[in-house]
Amino acid sequence: MKRTTLSLFAGATALAAVTGFAAVSTPDATGADAARPAARLPVERTSLLCPAPSNSDLAETSYTSFTPVTKGADEKGEAVLTAGATKDQKTGDKSGEKKTDEKGAEGEKGGKGGEKPVVQPEAPGTPATGEASGADTPALVGTAQGGYAPGWTVQQTTEVAAGTGRGLQGVNCTAPDTEFWFPGVSTATDRTDYVHLTNPDDSAAVVDIELYGKYGALKSTVGEGVTVPPHGSESLLLSTLSDEEQTDVTVHVGVRSGRVGAAVQALDDKTGGDWLTAAADPASDLVLPGIPKDATAVRLVLFTPGGTDADLKVRLASPSGLITPAGHETVRVKAGMTTGVDLGEVTRGEAGSLVLTPTNGSVPVVAAVRVVRGKGGEQESAFIPASDPVGARATVADNRAKSTTLSLTAPEKGAKVKVTASAGSEGGTTATKTYTIKGGTTQDVEAPVPAGLEGTYALTVETVSGGPVHASRTLTGQDDDVASFTVQTLRDDRGTVSVPNADEDLSVLQRQ
Repeated sequence: MKRTTLSLFAGATALAAVTGFAAVSTPDATGADAARPAARLPVERTSLLCPAPSNSDLAETSYTSFTPVTKGADEKGEAVLTAGATKDQKTGDKSGEKKTDEKGAEGEKGGKGGEKPVVQPEAPGTPATGEASGADTPALVGTAQGGYAPGWTVQQTTEVAAGTGRGLQGVNCTAPDTEFWFPGVSTATDRTDYVHLTNPDDSAAVVDIELYGKYGALKSTVGEGVTVPPHGSESLLLSTLSDEEQTDVTVHVGVRSGRVGAAVQALDDKTGGDWLTAAADPASDLVLPGIPKDATAVRLVLFTPGGTDADLKVRLASPSGLITPAGHETVRVKAGMTTGVDLGEVTRGEAGSLVLTPTNGSVPVVAAVRVVRGKGGEQESAFIPASDPVGARATVADNRAKSTTLSLTAPEKGAKVKVTASAGSEGGTTATKTYTIKGGTTQDVEAPVPAGLEGTYALTVETVSGGPVHASRTLTGQDDDVASFTVQTLRDDRGTVSVPNADEDLSVLQRQ
Protein backbone atom coordinates (compact mmCIF):
# COMPACT_ATOMS: atom_id res chain seq x y z
CA MET A 1 0.00 0.00 0.00
CA LYS A 2 1.48 3.36 -0.97
CA ARG A 3 1.92 6.24 1.47
CA THR A 4 -0.77 8.36 -0.17
CA THR A 5 -3.29 5.54 0.29
CA LEU A 6 -2.32 5.14 3.92
CA SER A 7 -2.60 8.91 4.46
CA LEU A 8 -6.06 8.98 2.93
CA PHE A 9 -7.23 6.10 5.11
CA ALA A 10 -5.71 7.72 8.19
CA GLY A 11 -7.38 11.01 7.35
CA ALA A 12 -10.80 9.39 7.03
CA THR A 13 -10.26 7.46 10.28
CA ALA A 14 -9.23 10.61 12.14
CA LEU A 15 -12.28 12.44 10.86
CA ALA A 16 -14.52 9.62 12.06
CA ALA A 17 -12.93 9.83 15.49
CA VAL A 18 -13.62 13.57 15.72
CA THR A 19 -17.28 13.32 14.79
CA GLY A 20 -18.01 10.42 17.14
CA PHE A 21 -19.82 8.02 14.81
CA ALA A 22 -19.49 9.07 11.19
CA ALA A 23 -20.72 7.42 8.05
CA VAL A 24 -18.65 8.07 4.93
CA SER A 25 -20.94 7.67 1.97
CA THR A 26 -21.41 8.89 -1.56
CA PRO A 27 -23.92 11.74 -1.57
CA ASP A 28 -26.92 11.72 -3.80
CA ALA A 29 -25.75 12.70 -7.29
CA THR A 30 -28.63 15.20 -7.49
CA GLY A 31 -27.87 16.82 -4.13
CA ALA A 32 -25.83 19.89 -3.41
CA ASP A 33 -23.07 17.77 -1.86
CA ALA A 34 -22.39 16.08 -5.20
CA ALA A 35 -20.30 19.05 -6.33
CA ARG A 36 -18.35 19.34 -3.09
CA PRO A 37 -14.75 18.22 -3.61
CA ALA A 38 -12.85 16.37 -0.91
CA ALA A 39 -11.32 18.77 1.60
CA ARG A 40 -7.54 19.24 1.76
CA LEU A 41 -6.52 19.40 5.39
CA PRO A 42 -3.09 19.81 7.00
CA VAL A 43 -1.51 16.58 8.18
CA GLU A 44 -1.32 16.24 11.95
CA ARG A 45 1.72 14.00 12.32
CA THR A 46 4.97 13.61 10.36
CA SER A 47 7.95 11.29 10.88
CA LEU A 48 11.50 11.96 9.67
CA LEU A 49 14.66 9.89 10.05
CA CYS A 50 18.24 11.19 9.91
CA PRO A 51 21.10 8.69 9.39
CA ALA A 52 24.23 8.71 11.54
CA PRO A 53 26.23 11.48 9.83
CA SER A 54 29.83 10.25 9.79
CA ASN A 55 32.43 7.83 11.11
CA SER A 56 35.12 10.53 11.06
CA ASP A 57 36.38 12.21 14.21
CA LEU A 58 36.82 15.35 12.07
CA ALA A 59 33.14 15.59 11.16
CA GLU A 60 31.20 18.74 12.05
CA THR A 61 27.46 18.30 11.60
CA SER A 62 24.67 20.86 11.62
CA TYR A 63 20.93 20.17 11.75
CA THR A 64 18.29 22.59 10.54
CA SER A 65 14.62 22.00 11.36
CA PHE A 66 11.91 23.98 9.58
CA THR A 67 8.14 23.88 9.19
CA PRO A 68 6.49 26.26 6.70
CA VAL A 69 3.44 28.14 7.92
CA THR A 70 0.37 26.24 6.70
CA LYS A 71 -3.11 27.73 6.56
CA GLY A 72 -5.56 25.84 8.75
CA ALA A 73 -2.88 24.02 10.74
CA ASP A 74 -3.24 23.52 14.48
CA GLU A 75 -1.72 26.38 16.45
CA LYS A 76 -0.29 23.92 18.97
CA GLY A 77 2.20 21.09 18.51
CA GLU A 78 5.87 20.22 18.71
CA ALA A 79 8.74 18.69 16.75
CA VAL A 80 10.98 16.17 18.50
CA LEU A 81 14.31 14.68 17.37
CA THR A 82 15.69 11.87 19.54
CA ALA A 83 18.76 9.67 19.25
CA GLY A 84 18.20 6.21 17.80
CA ALA A 85 19.44 3.17 19.68
CA THR A 86 22.37 2.70 17.30
CA LYS A 87 23.94 -0.72 16.96
CA ASP A 88 26.86 -0.62 14.52
CA GLN A 89 27.09 -3.32 11.86
CA LYS A 90 30.06 -2.08 9.82
CA THR A 91 31.99 -5.33 9.44
CA GLY A 92 35.19 -4.73 7.51
CA ASP A 93 35.03 -0.91 7.80
CA LYS A 94 37.99 0.43 5.80
CA SER A 95 38.21 3.62 7.82
CA GLY A 96 38.13 2.08 11.26
CA GLU A 97 35.55 0.95 13.78
CA LYS A 98 32.78 3.47 14.30
CA LYS A 99 31.98 4.45 17.87
CA THR A 100 28.46 4.60 19.15
CA ASP A 101 27.20 6.83 21.90
CA GLU A 102 23.85 6.65 23.59
CA LYS A 103 23.97 10.27 24.76
CA GLY A 104 24.07 11.75 21.25
CA ALA A 105 21.47 14.14 19.90
CA GLU A 106 18.24 14.37 21.75
CA GLY A 107 14.84 15.83 21.15
CA GLU A 108 12.66 18.71 22.05
CA LYS A 109 12.00 17.66 25.61
CA GLY A 110 15.64 17.16 26.42
CA GLY A 111 17.99 14.22 26.10
CA LYS A 112 18.68 11.29 28.35
CA GLY A 113 19.62 12.59 31.75
CA GLY A 114 18.32 16.07 30.91
CA GLU A 115 20.94 16.81 28.23
CA LYS A 116 20.46 19.86 26.05
CA PRO A 117 18.51 19.04 22.86
CA VAL A 118 20.36 19.45 19.56
CA VAL A 119 17.45 21.21 17.83
CA GLN A 120 14.71 23.17 19.60
CA PRO A 121 12.07 24.53 17.15
CA GLU A 122 10.17 27.47 18.63
CA ALA A 123 7.52 28.12 15.96
CA PRO A 124 6.65 27.26 12.34
CA GLY A 125 8.13 29.72 9.86
CA THR A 126 11.52 30.10 11.57
CA PRO A 127 14.38 27.58 11.23
CA ALA A 128 15.92 26.02 14.31
CA THR A 129 19.51 24.79 14.24
CA GLY A 130 21.77 22.51 16.22
CA GLU A 131 25.26 21.05 15.99
CA ALA A 132 27.16 17.85 16.69
CA SER A 133 30.82 16.86 16.34
CA GLY A 134 32.86 13.73 15.72
CA ALA A 135 32.06 10.12 14.98
CA ASP A 136 29.77 9.53 17.96
CA THR A 137 26.69 11.30 16.62
CA PRO A 138 23.88 8.72 16.25
CA ALA A 139 20.97 8.49 13.86
CA LEU A 140 17.96 10.59 14.81
CA VAL A 141 14.29 9.62 14.93
CA GLY A 142 11.97 12.58 14.54
CA THR A 143 8.26 13.22 15.00
CA ALA A 144 6.32 16.44 14.45
CA GLN A 145 2.73 16.94 15.57
CA GLY A 146 0.05 19.60 15.23
CA GLY A 147 1.14 22.83 13.57
CA TYR A 148 4.74 21.59 13.25
CA ALA A 149 3.78 18.59 11.09
CA PRO A 150 2.70 19.98 7.67
CA GLY A 151 5.77 20.22 5.45
CA TRP A 152 8.26 19.58 8.26
CA THR A 153 11.79 19.19 6.91
CA VAL A 154 15.14 18.57 8.55
CA GLN A 155 18.46 19.07 6.75
CA GLN A 156 21.60 17.30 7.99
CA THR A 157 24.83 18.85 6.69
CA THR A 158 28.29 17.52 7.58
CA GLU A 159 31.70 18.94 6.80
CA VAL A 160 34.65 16.51 6.91
CA ALA A 161 38.05 18.20 6.78
CA ALA A 162 40.15 15.27 5.56
CA GLY A 163 40.19 11.56 4.79
CA THR A 164 37.88 9.34 2.76
CA GLY A 165 34.69 11.25 1.99
CA ARG A 166 36.18 14.63 2.89
CA GLY A 167 34.14 17.64 1.85
CA LEU A 168 30.48 18.57 2.28
CA GLN A 169 27.85 15.87 2.84
CA GLY A 170 24.17 16.80 2.97
CA VAL A 171 20.92 14.89 3.23
CA ASN A 172 17.26 15.70 3.73
CA CYS A 173 16.08 13.49 6.57
CA THR A 174 13.59 11.08 5.02
CA ALA A 175 10.15 9.72 5.82
CA PRO A 176 9.86 5.98 6.60
CA ASP A 177 8.76 3.67 3.79
CA THR A 178 8.88 0.02 2.71
CA GLU A 179 10.87 0.13 -0.55
CA PHE A 180 13.86 2.10 -1.84
CA TRP A 181 16.01 2.11 -5.02
CA PHE A 182 19.58 3.44 -5.05
CA PRO A 183 21.22 3.43 -8.50
CA GLY A 184 24.74 4.85 -8.42
CA VAL A 185 26.40 3.03 -5.52
CA SER A 186 29.63 1.07 -5.92
CA THR A 187 31.60 -1.84 -4.49
CA ALA A 188 34.86 -0.77 -6.18
CA THR A 189 38.05 -0.63 -4.11
CA ASP A 190 38.20 3.19 -4.12
CA ARG A 191 34.65 3.51 -2.76
CA THR A 192 33.37 2.96 0.76
CA ASP A 193 29.57 2.89 0.53
CA TYR A 194 27.22 2.20 3.42
CA VAL A 195 23.48 1.68 3.43
CA HIS A 196 21.91 3.23 6.53
CA LEU A 197 18.60 1.93 7.88
CA THR A 198 16.62 3.63 10.67
CA ASN A 199 13.48 2.26 12.32
CA PRO A 200 10.98 4.76 13.82
CA ASP A 201 8.58 2.22 15.31
CA ASP A 202 8.16 0.27 18.55
CA SER A 203 8.78 -3.13 16.93
CA ALA A 204 11.75 -4.43 14.96
CA ALA A 205 11.81 -4.11 11.17
CA VAL A 206 13.12 -6.86 8.89
CA VAL A 207 14.81 -5.76 5.67
CA ASP A 208 16.24 -7.43 2.56
CA ILE A 209 19.06 -5.73 0.64
CA GLU A 210 19.67 -6.74 -2.98
CA LEU A 211 22.56 -5.61 -5.20
CA TYR A 212 22.51 -5.48 -9.01
CA GLY A 213 25.59 -4.96 -11.17
CA LYS A 214 26.28 -4.82 -14.89
CA TYR A 215 25.56 -8.54 -15.32
CA GLY A 216 22.57 -8.78 -13.00
CA ALA A 217 22.09 -9.69 -9.34
CA LEU A 218 25.23 -9.95 -7.22
CA LYS A 219 25.47 -13.07 -5.07
CA SER A 220 24.89 -12.29 -1.42
CA THR A 221 23.16 -13.84 1.57
CA VAL A 222 24.35 -11.32 4.18
CA GLY A 223 21.74 -8.78 3.09
CA GLU A 224 18.79 -11.10 3.69
CA GLY A 225 16.66 -10.64 6.78
CA VAL A 226 18.54 -7.70 8.32
CA THR A 227 16.89 -6.77 11.62
CA VAL A 228 16.65 -3.09 12.54
CA PRO A 229 15.79 -2.68 16.24
CA PRO A 230 12.90 -0.53 17.47
CA HIS A 231 13.81 3.18 17.37
CA GLY A 232 17.27 2.08 16.25
CA SER A 233 19.52 2.04 13.23
CA GLU A 234 21.87 -0.22 11.31
CA SER A 235 24.56 0.61 8.75
CA LEU A 236 26.09 -1.98 6.47
CA LEU A 237 29.20 -1.68 4.32
CA LEU A 238 28.08 -2.71 0.83
CA SER A 239 31.39 -4.29 -0.13
CA THR A 240 30.86 -6.86 2.66
CA LEU A 241 27.55 -7.95 1.13
CA SER A 242 29.20 -9.22 -2.07
CA ASP A 243 32.70 -10.28 -3.14
CA GLU A 244 32.24 -8.74 -6.60
CA GLU A 245 33.89 -5.37 -7.21
CA GLN A 246 31.85 -3.25 -9.59
CA THR A 247 31.86 0.46 -10.42
CA ASP A 248 28.12 0.83 -10.95
CA VAL A 249 25.67 -0.97 -8.65
CA THR A 250 21.98 -0.55 -7.86
CA VAL A 251 20.79 -1.30 -4.34
CA HIS A 252 17.21 -2.35 -3.65
CA VAL A 253 15.97 -2.13 -0.06
CA GLY A 254 12.76 -4.06 0.54
CA VAL A 255 11.07 -4.24 3.95
CA ARG A 256 9.51 -7.57 4.94
CA SER A 257 7.94 -6.24 8.11
CA GLY A 258 7.70 -2.76 9.58
CA ARG A 259 9.11 0.31 7.85
CA VAL A 260 12.43 2.13 7.77
CA GLY A 261 14.18 5.21 6.50
CA ALA A 262 17.03 4.41 4.12
CA ALA A 263 19.93 6.35 2.61
CA VAL A 264 23.34 5.47 1.15
CA GLN A 265 26.54 7.21 2.20
CA ALA A 266 29.00 7.01 -0.71
CA LEU A 267 32.62 7.88 0.15
CA ASP A 268 35.47 8.09 -2.35
CA ASP A 269 39.22 8.07 -1.71
CA LYS A 270 39.89 10.86 -4.23
CA THR A 271 36.68 12.78 -4.85
CA GLY A 272 35.15 13.11 -1.40
CA GLY A 273 31.63 11.86 -0.95
CA ASP A 274 28.00 12.59 -0.23
CA TRP A 275 24.65 11.03 0.56
CA LEU A 276 22.60 9.30 -2.13
CA THR A 277 18.90 9.41 -1.32
CA ALA A 278 16.37 7.06 -2.88
CA ALA A 279 15.46 7.63 -6.51
CA ALA A 280 11.89 8.31 -7.56
CA ASP A 281 9.77 5.19 -8.04
CA PRO A 282 10.46 3.26 -11.29
CA ALA A 283 8.95 5.16 -14.24
CA SER A 284 9.40 5.47 -18.00
CA ASP A 285 9.88 9.27 -17.89
CA LEU A 286 12.48 10.63 -15.48
CA VAL A 287 13.97 14.02 -14.57
CA LEU A 288 17.28 14.49 -12.75
CA PRO A 289 17.24 18.19 -11.85
CA GLY A 290 19.97 20.73 -11.21
CA ILE A 291 23.35 19.46 -12.39
CA PRO A 292 25.83 22.21 -11.40
CA LYS A 293 26.92 24.25 -14.40
CA ASP A 294 30.61 23.84 -13.49
CA ALA A 295 30.44 20.03 -13.24
CA THR A 296 33.64 18.47 -14.60
CA ALA A 297 32.26 14.92 -14.77
CA VAL A 298 28.74 13.49 -14.83
CA ARG A 299 28.02 9.76 -14.76
CA LEU A 300 24.47 8.52 -15.34
CA VAL A 301 23.52 5.20 -13.73
CA LEU A 302 20.28 3.39 -14.62
CA PHE A 303 18.47 0.17 -13.72
CA THR A 304 15.20 -1.42 -14.79
CA PRO A 305 13.66 -3.82 -12.28
CA GLY A 306 11.31 -5.50 -14.75
CA GLY A 307 11.91 -8.25 -17.28
CA THR A 308 12.04 -5.98 -20.34
CA ASP A 309 14.92 -3.92 -21.72
CA ALA A 310 14.42 -0.15 -21.76
CA ASP A 311 15.48 2.20 -24.55
CA LEU A 312 15.66 5.82 -23.46
CA LYS A 313 16.22 9.13 -25.18
CA VAL A 314 18.70 11.29 -23.27
CA ARG A 315 18.28 15.07 -23.37
CA LEU A 316 19.60 17.98 -21.38
CA ALA A 317 17.17 20.72 -20.35
CA SER A 318 19.40 23.80 -20.71
CA PRO A 319 18.49 27.48 -20.18
CA SER A 320 17.62 27.72 -23.90
CA GLY A 321 15.74 24.42 -24.30
CA LEU A 322 16.14 20.67 -24.71
CA ILE A 323 19.35 19.51 -26.39
CA THR A 324 20.78 16.08 -27.08
CA PRO A 325 24.29 15.36 -25.71
CA ALA A 326 26.60 14.46 -28.61
CA GLY A 327 27.34 10.75 -28.66
CA HIS A 328 24.72 9.97 -26.01
CA GLU A 329 21.47 10.36 -27.90
CA THR A 330 20.02 7.15 -26.48
CA VAL A 331 20.87 4.54 -23.89
CA ARG A 332 19.74 0.91 -23.58
CA VAL A 333 19.15 -0.50 -20.12
CA LYS A 334 19.09 -4.28 -20.07
CA ALA A 335 16.52 -5.90 -17.81
CA GLY A 336 17.82 -6.57 -14.31
CA MET A 337 21.25 -5.06 -15.06
CA THR A 338 22.83 -1.76 -14.00
CA THR A 339 24.05 0.49 -16.81
CA GLY A 340 26.54 3.35 -16.38
CA VAL A 341 27.12 6.11 -18.94
CA ASP A 342 29.91 8.68 -18.69
CA LEU A 343 28.51 12.02 -19.93
CA GLY A 344 31.64 14.07 -19.17
CA GLU A 345 31.19 17.86 -18.91
CA VAL A 346 27.66 17.66 -20.25
CA THR A 347 26.46 21.02 -18.91
CA ARG A 348 29.31 23.01 -20.53
CA GLY A 349 29.06 25.93 -18.15
CA GLU A 350 25.27 26.26 -18.17
CA ALA A 351 22.53 25.13 -15.82
CA GLY A 352 21.13 21.76 -16.85
CA SER A 353 18.92 18.81 -15.93
CA LEU A 354 18.72 15.38 -17.54
CA VAL A 355 15.38 14.42 -19.06
CA LEU A 356 14.92 10.73 -19.92
CA THR A 357 12.01 9.55 -22.08
CA PRO A 358 11.27 6.19 -23.76
CA THR A 359 12.08 5.85 -27.47
CA ASN A 360 9.35 3.23 -27.83
CA GLY A 361 7.29 1.43 -25.23
CA SER A 362 7.15 2.43 -21.57
CA VAL A 363 9.48 0.45 -19.32
CA PRO A 364 9.93 1.53 -15.65
CA VAL A 365 13.48 2.65 -14.82
CA VAL A 366 15.29 4.14 -11.83
CA ALA A 367 18.24 6.51 -12.30
CA ALA A 368 20.75 8.79 -10.60
CA VAL A 369 23.81 10.82 -11.61
CA ARG A 370 27.13 11.15 -9.85
CA VAL A 371 28.50 14.67 -10.30
CA VAL A 372 32.11 15.81 -9.79
CA ARG A 373 33.26 19.41 -9.40
CA GLY A 374 36.84 20.64 -9.37
CA LYS A 375 40.02 19.09 -10.74
CA GLY A 376 43.04 17.22 -9.44
CA GLY A 377 43.28 17.06 -5.68
CA GLU A 378 40.46 19.58 -5.23
CA GLN A 379 37.64 17.40 -6.56
CA GLU A 380 34.40 16.71 -4.74
CA SER A 381 31.40 14.57 -5.67
CA ALA A 382 27.66 14.52 -5.05
CA PHE A 383 24.59 12.64 -6.30
CA ILE A 384 21.32 13.65 -7.92
CA PRO A 385 18.63 10.93 -8.09
CA ALA A 386 15.66 11.07 -10.43
CA SER A 387 13.09 13.16 -8.59
CA ASP A 388 9.35 13.71 -8.50
CA PRO A 389 7.99 17.23 -9.13
CA VAL A 390 7.75 19.77 -6.31
CA GLY A 391 3.97 19.54 -6.63
CA ALA A 392 1.99 21.95 -4.51
CA ARG A 393 4.88 22.79 -2.18
CA ALA A 394 8.41 21.66 -1.37
CA THR A 395 10.98 23.00 1.09
CA VAL A 396 14.73 22.76 1.57
CA ALA A 397 16.43 24.01 4.75
CA ASP A 398 19.96 25.12 5.64
CA ASN A 399 20.48 27.71 2.92
CA ARG A 400 23.32 30.15 3.36
CA ALA A 401 23.97 33.58 1.89
CA LYS A 402 26.15 33.38 -1.26
CA SER A 403 26.45 29.58 -0.97
CA THR A 404 23.05 28.47 -2.29
CA THR A 405 21.97 27.82 -5.89
CA LEU A 406 18.31 26.97 -6.61
CA SER A 407 17.68 25.16 -9.89
CA LEU A 408 14.18 24.93 -11.44
CA THR A 409 13.25 22.69 -14.39
CA ALA A 410 10.04 22.57 -16.43
CA PRO A 411 10.55 19.46 -18.60
CA GLU A 412 7.22 19.72 -20.42
CA LYS A 413 5.27 22.96 -20.66
CA GLY A 414 6.09 26.26 -19.03
CA ALA A 415 5.26 26.94 -15.39
CA LYS A 416 5.11 29.73 -12.84
CA VAL A 417 6.48 29.13 -9.35
CA LYS A 418 6.65 31.14 -6.14
CA VAL A 419 9.77 30.89 -3.99
CA THR A 420 9.69 32.07 -0.37
CA ALA A 421 12.75 32.61 1.78
CA SER A 422 11.94 32.11 5.45
CA ALA A 423 13.14 34.22 8.29
CA GLY A 424 16.74 33.53 9.28
CA SER A 425 17.50 31.16 12.13
CA GLU A 426 19.08 34.05 14.05
CA GLY A 427 17.23 37.00 12.51
CA GLY A 428 15.79 38.43 9.31
CA THR A 429 12.41 38.74 7.61
CA THR A 430 10.82 36.66 4.87
CA ALA A 431 11.13 37.47 1.16
CA THR A 432 9.24 36.14 -1.87
CA LYS A 433 9.87 36.05 -5.63
CA THR A 434 7.87 34.58 -8.52
CA TYR A 435 9.54 33.00 -11.56
CA THR A 436 8.32 31.89 -14.97
CA ILE A 437 10.16 28.84 -16.33
CA LYS A 438 9.83 28.09 -20.05
CA GLY A 439 8.97 24.56 -21.07
CA GLY A 440 11.96 22.30 -21.72
CA THR A 441 14.39 24.52 -19.80
CA THR A 442 16.37 24.66 -16.58
CA GLN A 443 17.05 27.94 -14.81
CA ASP A 444 19.44 28.63 -11.96
CA VAL A 445 17.41 31.41 -10.37
CA GLU A 446 18.56 34.13 -8.03
CA ALA A 447 16.61 32.92 -5.05
CA PRO A 448 15.28 35.43 -2.53
CA VAL A 449 17.26 36.04 0.65
CA PRO A 450 15.68 37.21 3.92
CA ALA A 451 16.15 40.90 4.59
CA GLY A 452 18.64 41.39 7.43
CA LEU A 453 19.59 37.70 7.31
CA GLU A 454 21.41 36.22 10.27
CA GLY A 455 22.09 32.49 10.34
CA THR A 456 20.57 30.08 7.81
CA TYR A 457 17.17 30.07 6.13
CA ALA A 458 14.72 27.79 4.31
CA LEU A 459 13.45 28.03 0.73
CA THR A 460 9.89 26.95 -0.05
CA VAL A 461 8.90 26.39 -3.70
CA GLU A 462 5.21 26.40 -4.70
CA THR A 463 3.79 25.65 -8.14
CA VAL A 464 1.45 28.49 -9.11
CA SER A 465 0.42 27.40 -12.61
CA GLY A 466 1.51 25.46 -15.69
CA GLY A 467 3.21 22.09 -15.99
CA PRO A 468 5.22 20.09 -13.45
CA VAL A 469 8.36 21.66 -12.01
CA HIS A 470 11.39 19.78 -10.68
CA ALA A 471 13.90 21.45 -8.41
CA SER A 472 17.18 20.99 -6.57
CA ARG A 473 19.37 23.04 -4.27
CA THR A 474 23.19 23.09 -4.48
CA LEU A 475 25.00 24.14 -1.32
CA THR A 476 28.72 24.93 -1.59
CA GLY A 477 31.30 24.88 1.18
CA GLN A 478 33.09 27.88 2.66
CA ASP A 479 36.59 26.77 1.61
CA ASP A 480 37.42 28.47 -1.70
CA ASP A 481 40.35 26.08 -2.31
CA VAL A 482 38.16 22.97 -2.46
CA ALA A 483 35.11 22.44 -4.69
CA SER A 484 33.05 21.05 -1.80
CA PHE A 485 29.31 20.89 -2.43
CA THR A 486 26.15 18.89 -1.88
CA VAL A 487 22.88 18.70 -3.84
CA GLN A 488 19.38 18.00 -2.51
CA THR A 489 16.30 17.53 -4.69
CA LEU A 490 12.98 19.09 -3.64
CA ARG A 491 9.86 16.95 -3.55
CA ASP A 492 6.25 17.61 -2.64
CA ASP A 493 6.13 17.84 1.16
CA ARG A 494 2.69 16.20 1.37
CA GLY A 495 1.76 18.76 3.99
CA THR A 496 -1.94 18.32 3.27
CA VAL A 497 -4.11 15.27 2.76
CA SER A 498 -7.37 14.84 0.86
CA VAL A 499 -10.18 13.88 3.23
CA PRO A 500 -13.51 12.65 1.78
CA ASN A 501 -16.75 14.35 2.76
CA ALA A 502 -18.36 12.73 5.77
CA ASP A 503 -21.70 13.34 7.43
CA GLU A 504 -22.77 12.36 10.93
CA ASP A 505 -25.26 9.52 10.70
CA LEU A 506 -26.52 8.23 14.08
CA SER A 507 -28.82 5.73 12.33
CA VAL A 508 -25.89 3.33 12.25
CA LEU A 509 -26.53 2.84 15.98
CA GLN A 510 -30.14 1.75 15.48
CA ARG A 511 -31.12 -1.89 15.37
CA GLN A 512 -32.77 -3.04 12.20
